[in-house]
Order: sequence, then structure tokens, then C-alpha cells
Amino acid sequence: MAYRLTVLGTGYLGATHAACMAELGFEVLGLDVDAEKVASLQAGNLPIHEPGLEAILRRNLANGRLRFTTSYEEVADFGDVHFVCVGTPQKKGEYAADTSYLDAVIDSLAPHLRRECLVVGKSTVPVGTAERLAGKLARLAPAGEAAELAWNPEFLREGFAVKDTLHPDRIVLGVRSEKPEKIMREVYASMLEHGTPLVITDYPTAELVKVAANAFLATKISFINAMAEVCEAAHADVKQLSLALSYDERIGGKFLNPGLGFGGGCLPKDIRAFMARAGELGADQALTFLREVDAINMRRRARMVDLARELAGGSFHGCTMTVLGAAFKPDSDDIRDSPALDVAVKIAQLGAKVTVYDPAAMDNARRLHPELNYGTSALEASRDAHVVLLLTEWREFVELDPEELGSVVASRKIVDGRNALDAEVWRAAGWHYRALGRP
Repeated sequence: MAYRLTVLGTGYLGATHAACMAELGFEVLGLDVDAEKVASLQAGNLPIHEPGLEAILRRNLANGRLRFTTSYEEVADFGDVHFVCVGTPQKKGEYAADTSYLDAVIDSLAPHLRRECLVVGKSTVPVGTAERLAGKLARLAPAGEAAELAWNPEFLREGFAVKDTLHPDRIVLGVRSEKPEKIMREVYASMLEHGTPLVITDYPTAELVKVAANAFLATKISFINAMAEVCEAAHADVKQLSLALSYDERIGGKFLNPGLGFGGGCLPKDIRAFMARAGELGADQALTFLREVDAINMRRRARMVDLARELAGGSFHGCTMTVLGAAFKPDSDDIRDSPALDVAVKIAQLGAKVTVYDPAAMDNARRLHPELNYGTSALEASRDAHVVLLLTEWREFVELDPEELGSVVASRKIVDGRNALDAEVWRAAGWHYRALGRP
């Protein structure tokens, strides 16, 4: 059977999933309550920066396999499989996840589900959410228990979302019966044929896989940044330490790059929500270590401000500072909980004139922080700077010519917040080079 798919929520996850499932040959209808966003997507304009995605979006709009709507009734009539892709942000003033957007989707969709169908949750949620939503779906849908729920967490990396959707490293599926498994095996048939591992499990395990993966990655990043703190105290070099550790196959080198730490819309809020939910379940002691993981991560930002102040001569007053990077990571325009922007704002509040440049995130940064100055290129942003801070490791920043950059700055001082530059090359060009965790 050729299933017709719908995708509810067209943010980063939803827009990617809708376009990529159409690319696999499915008829796909995307839904969002934001009529302006729907019109923009229908016109082929992507609301996010994601390499390769806009071409896929436009190709599938043109061939008729993909379109967008604001109507839940249209979605219910059209679809056999409904993917729920809305966000679960951190609640204001607490650690817990806000699942109200998920509830709103089920509340709006379910009353229109009059025939057999499958609703598939892809959002990152507190364990127990799927069980609760399955009950709500069965109560509210005219189709009753013929409207089933499955949980299929996403594992997308910003900047690699197309690859991660079309060629995932694993598919996790939480189900309560055989029918959802059969349907999803057909939906993901092309991936399974190429050897993608499929893990079939229950709802709570599927929910935990995503938050556990994010907690592990956050822990590995904070571990090497904790080692950077020790290296600074011991006058050792964390880059060489990291390299030596990476050769141990039990440890590996991925996510072992010391620097400014993690940000974005996933890792920080997900580990906090994980701690909050563990507390509700009476298992809070199991995750107390994540508080230190979070604390280490936030300390890196404070240490970056201290390093910049040291290079500025002890005070930011009267200093011109350049921050290269606004997105939380390269190949993205996502500024949610961006360490780079956080540092830029703190330095500006301490009296410096701060100019920011990022290849993709300038509009987002300007909207959120109009008080900062913004350049049109790395060179233009660095003109007359007393200190340059590289805080997002975009390739164009890593490949900067130290002589060319040195010709426009007021003084050759740079803080490498991502340990991305060749320190010896920059020092040979007369730069005072500093980095987190290095002599």
C-alpha cells in the first residue's frame, strides 16, 4: 500500500521530515498553524538554514508530491500516517519540558480521525508522554483505537539533517501492537533495505533512547571541558590530551573536542528535562551527575569572557571586540542557547563595543540582540578590533589568513573558543593566541 503521509509542525524537524519523505516518493501534506509560514514553505522558501534542504523542498513542491496547509480536517482526510514534529521547549523558570504543543496537536487532530490511521510522535519528550497521548488519542478520535500511536524519536544533527533523515544510523520505534510496526517497516522500507538497524521497543524505552543519547553526548563534551579546566590549572594542553584519548577505541574522538561547550535547541533543554522527569519518577539520584555536566558547560562561557578580558588588558571599557560566530554550531542559523551570542552579550554588558559576524545567523541574531553591532564579513567585522574571538567554527573562520586578518585589526590578539585554529601558524604571524585549556 502506498501510504499518504502528513507532518504536523513545520519547524526544523518538521520541514526536514516533510521534504525528505516526499523525496523518498511519498505524497506528503505538511501542516502548521502559522499561515505565514505555510505560505512561505508553499512558495519554496525554507525558514531555516540547512544545507541541501531547500533544493529538495522546491523539487517536491514542483513535482506535486509535497504541499502545505493550515487545516487539521484536510490533514485527517488526506493522511494514513501522521508524523507529529512539534517542539518541546524548556518551561519558563523550571527544568521540565513543555509538552503543551504536543497536546494541542492531538487535541486538534484527533476529533477529525474517522478512519484507521497511525499517529507517529517524533518529538523529544519526557518518558511517559506517549502512553498519556495514546489514551487521549483513543478517547478523542471517532475512529477510537483504530487511530493508533507509535513513537519514533528523531536523531537529526543540524547541518546534516538531510543525510540523517534519508540515511539514519538507526531507527527506533516504540509500539504497543504489531500493526504500527508493519506500517512503519513499509514507510521506512528504503532505509531498511540499505541496512539501517531497526530497534522495536515499547513507548518508554523509545522515549528514553533520545534523551539518553543527548545526555551521553552532553556528558562527553563536558568531560573534555572539565579536563580543559584541569589543564589550565596544570599548564597542560587539552588538545594533545584529547588526541591521546581519541586513540582509545573504548573512548573515541567524536564529541571530544574541547572548547566553548554545547548549546542549541536540544542538548541543554533535553538534559534538564531528563533530570526533572527522573525526579518525578523518584529516580533523581541516577541523574545528579547531569547537574555538573550542565554547570561545566555554562562555566566555559564565563571562562571565555575572562580570557577575552585578560587579552583586553584587564578591562573591556574602551575596547573594540569582534565575535566570529552567532549560531550555536556551524552550518546552521540556529541561535537558541548559543554560547557565542551569550559571550558576545556578556562582553558588551561589561563595556566593550562588540561586532558580530556569522555566515548564516545574522538576521536571527540581530532580531534577538539589536544592541550588538553586526559586520558584513569576518574582515569587515574585525576592523580596528583589539581582540578577536572565534566562537563558532565555521569553515570560513578556520581558513582565515592570519596575515590578512592582522592587516585590519588594531592589535593581533585572538581567543580561539573552539580550538579550531593552528596555534603555531597564528603565533608565527605575530598573534597573541589563547584558547580554552591550552597554555
